[in-house]
Amino acid sequence: MLTCNEAFLVPELMDVVRLFAGAETLSIEQETHSEGGMFENTVIIGGHARRFSERAEAADALQFKSLCKRYAKLALYIALSEETGTSLPWGALTGIRPTRLAYQELEAGRDFVPLFEQMRVGAENIALVRAVLAGQRAVYERREGNVDLFVSLPFCPTKCEYCSFITAPIAATRKYLPDYLAALERELAAAQPLIGRLRSVYVGGGTPFALEAEELARVLAAVAPLRTNGCEYTVEAGRPDTFTREKLDVCKEYGVTRICINAQSFSDATLARIGRKHTAADVRAAFALAAPYAFDVNCDLIAGLTGESFKEFCASVDEAIALAPANITVHTLCLKKGARLKEETARLEEGELAEMIAYSRSALTKAGYVPYYLYRQKYMAGAHENVGWTRPGKACVYNVDVMEETCDNLAVGANAVSKKLFSGGARIERHGSPKDIPTYLAKVLQLVKERAALFAR
Repeated sequence: MLTCNEAFLVPELMDVVRLFAGAETLSIEQETHSEGGMFENTVIIGGHARRFSERAEAADALQFKSLCKRYAKLALYIALSEETGTSLPWGALTGIRPTRLAYQELEAGRDFVPLFEQMRVGAENIALVRAVLAGQRAVYERREGNVDLFVSLPFCPTKCEYCSFITAPIAATRKYLPDYLAALERELAAAQPLIGRLRSVYVGGGTPFALEAEELARVLAAVAPLRTNGCEYTVEAGRPDTFTREKLDVCKEYGVTRICINAQSFSDATLARIGRKHTAADVRAAFALAAPYAFDVNCDLIAGLTGESFKEFCASVDEAIALAPANITVHTLCLKKGARLKEETARLEEGELAEMIAYSRSALTKAGYVPYYLYRQKYMAGAHENVGWTRPGKACVYNVDVMEETCDNLAVGANAVSKKLFSGGARIERHGSPKDIPTYLAKVLQLVKERAALFAR
């Protein structure tokens, strides 16, 4: 149990507690006091008090609150690290985008490394952040009027054991599909006047290829009037057991430039355990089927999948590299509420996970890939991260824009979250659509009006 004299800090401090196995059972008291540029924290664990102090100047009340959070979390991290004898790869950083913090330091005229070292981030991850910033250089752009378009298709053949998304097997949701497609057409038509300088389009899911070719064509036809500048256009085709030549033909007809083949693993045993209804051979077949279309291909892998060994994961990395996609993203398994696996496992063991991550970094670097986006989530195994790797010149614009929140994101469909940036990104307002498909369908007209009001500001 954790108590703190400042209630607004408790959620932040609990994020730190959850990093350490068994820490949620400890009795932790934290007292924080800030005055005159001095941030003081006392952490008491099992009757043992540890005192910490840091000096920093805040330009305004917002920055002051941010510094309060930062140093309170750092104090608790150090105390728990000493208590448990455990050091974690990202130290006291619990935010989902370490690169955002790095950019903030650079924009203030400071190197980000001293702050990351203060927050106990490991040297290898500091180097990773520096490499990601370099990998983004060709596509990173913070410019007023830029916007990305996201189209949500929350339909899948089946639901994977680790998945916490709102998707359900399409056999159970297909009855909603005609009305859903009509709703998307309405939303996209209404969105056209709101689009400024379009940077990219991303049709995601779910598994968009779970739709039939003619259904997918309806979606892409509705997108077409909004994409007039030939910008990057991605369809998250998804699971290889949904691939057909007809669906690839539709993508080519409507100018799609990039597709995603979500392999997750090349181990048939692993795929069966996580509820996938395809094999590694099906993944290879999907790559072969897509090859004549000359799309850029993104491929996803997950480290830490149930029962997968270090050797099996390394083999998956090697297979993905051999297929030579434009991007390979290495995710660390994250157990979120809503995933069936979460009901069975409260916390994933570290095991060989660190070695898996290290191998992926080494193998991808040797193969000529560079890291270009990075994010973290709560409940990630081993407190690691997700990293997107790209062949030179093949970075996915949408991934960079979304992870760094450099431009507006206009999102349509169920569970779609639009983001509007103000004051150069200093403030972001969000507009979310209902997760539940019937509720979304009932509220489409209201959603259109609300989104228009937000983007007109």
